[in-house]
Amino acid sequence: MDDYYLTINKPSLAEIKIKGSRFIGRTVLVNSVDEALEELNLIRKKEFAATHNCYAYLVGINDKNTAYKYSDDGEPGGTAGRPIYDVIAGSKLTNILLVVTRYFGGTKLGTGGLVHAYSETAKLVLGKSGIKENFITDRFKIEIAFPQYDKLIQTIHKHNATVITSDFSDHVSVVLEIRRSMSDFLTKEITELSKGKAKIEKLP
Repeated sequence: MDDYYLTINKPSLAEIKIKGSRFIGRTVLVNSVDEALEELNLIRKKEFAATHNCYAYLVGINDKNTAYKYSDDGEPGGTAGRPIYDVIAGSKLTNILLVVTRYFGGTKLGTGGLVHAYSETAKLVLGKSGIKENFITDRFKIEIAFPQYDKLIQTIHKHNATVITSDFSDHVSVVLEIRRSMSDFLTKEITELSKGKAKIEKLP
């Protein structure tokens, strides 16, 4: 089961100069298309004097929810947005906006030169951003008899789950979070240790 995804570790900024033109790369962590567009507009306002603000974004943590877009922003077709997107996709990253701002330096670079410039800027800023592995998790509410609490905690720790809240009364109520690929193992073991008496509810 694929229950993880990769994002940038931190937003970053990087710049290269080629034949007088400045190429400024920025990465931003985003969680939706709307957020990507909002961040893009902020960068455009900041770099309003730039010749081009070329970009690509990719959001979503599985194939069904994935959305992406890229733009050459006035550069010759296929020389900017697609090369930026290809760098993102090649790194298997998601939830990212990558913008490369260009200030024209007076010398035309040609189609191949532009593809190289935008690709290299994208690679450079991604290298500074780093990569972070994120796990897709499930949450469960577990109600169990108080004498079985110690065994429950041992089981939770065994499967690297995290206790979010605990409530003690005549029984114990625990809300926990666990990596999705481990959910079935955990719930099966809790059922066994409680001899089927534990109440296990998957939370939305």
